[in-house]
Amino acid sequence: MSEQGTIYFVGAGPGAADLITVRGARLLREADVVVYAGSLVDRELVQAYAPQAQVYDSAGMALTEIITAMLDGVTAGKRVVRLHTGDPSIYGAIQEQMAALDRLGVGYQVVPGVTSAFAAAAALKQELTLPEVSQTVIITRVEGRTPVPEREALRSLATHGATLALYLSVGMIDAVVAELLAGGAYTPATPVAVVSKASWTDEQIVTGCLGNIAARIAAADITKQAMILVGEVLGVRQAGVQAASKLYDETFSHGCRNGLVA
Repeated sequence: MSEQGTIYFVGAGPGAADLITVRGARLLREADVVVYAGSLVDRELVQAYAPQAQVYDSAGMALTEIITAMLDGVTAGKRVVRLHTGDPSIYGAIQEQMAALDRLGVGYQVVPGVTSAFAAAAALKQELTLPEVSQTVIITRVEGRTPVPEREALRSLATHGATLALYLSVGMIDAVVAELLAGGAYTPATPVAVVSKASWTDEQIVTGCLGNIAARIAAADITKQAMILVGEVLGVRQAGVQAASKLYDETFSHGCRNGLVA
């Protein structure tokens, strides 16, 4: 059961109501007060799990108002859930909220959730790490109103040629493409997939390459709430390339199995 006086930061998952974790769903059902990120979390999810709770939409609230709403709840002995989209640790802006609670001496816990990069990969039926293709996934964003450290500039990260998962960037797709190509490892033929509202009922998938993805996104009228995935892993299936792991290779021995002699 939830602990009295503790605020729970809960990852709502990428969108679909049944992709919230079992723990997150239980805490939401028990909640008396829910402060949810209304610009990204579907209101129907809150209605499904916490129909009797007092609900605040944080989309139009400042940090002090969010903290006040949560503090008022725990002070009154109510069970409070702060509901974030995806996983709270990825672009969730929870650090500043937790710092404020630390100063106030209020206890809290964080419950992870399914982030949209993985929901997008699931929608594409795509593994993001393939042997001899890419063993690295970089989670990042292009610089917009929120600055990015110079050492993490997109063109710098693009030099690795790894699988890239770009959040909060589809509205600047032209800049994204230019920066990725400037890195030198990707080319106009590098595969790209854009998944808008992954796992929602109105999910939309656009695929292409760096050379044409901007035009295709414009034609699909996708301007926000979309994940951009970039990398050679996206083209392996179409190219018919074998990218099998050693894990299930019958000639490969490991701690749980002796491999056959080749």
